[in-house]
Amino acid sequence: MNIDQKQDPDYSTAKISYVGFIDPYALEGIIVLQSDDKKEFHMRAFSGEVARHIKSFVEGKRDGLPTIYNLIEQLCEENEILLVKTKVYESGSVLRANLYFTGKKDIVLRNYRASDAVALAAFYNIPILVRKTLLKEPVEA
Repeated sequence: MNIDQKQDPDYSTAKISYVGFIDPYALEGIIVLQSDDKKEFHMRAFSGEVARHIKSFVEGKRDGLPTIYNLIEQLCEENEILLVKTKVYESGSVLRANLYFTGKKDIVLRNYRASDAVALAAFYNIPILVRKTLLKEPVEA
């Protein structure tokens, strides 16, 4: 069984429902991830630059890519693997994520910055899994 087919009861699939900035200078980003049952996770405290990339990827814009995305794409092509999902979780007081690749060989890259993993998920349009304990009912305004 490929890693993208395994189910994990501790995680819910979430979609990016909002991308924005915390401050007026666009230095700190925020995204809202929403699960199928409409629970939300507000992720912040990452660079405005990453938020801008996520926003452009969600909008389908892929021009002006940072070099690292091209590097990952080339590594995947040359090794005949695909990024198939990312899992976001807490590790102490910080957010981390695992990146799951499948193809000739299944690979899991563990404990990376959650914002970078979500940006890659938006770029490749792959599932974002969020630990259920992070998801909360939305607050009515």
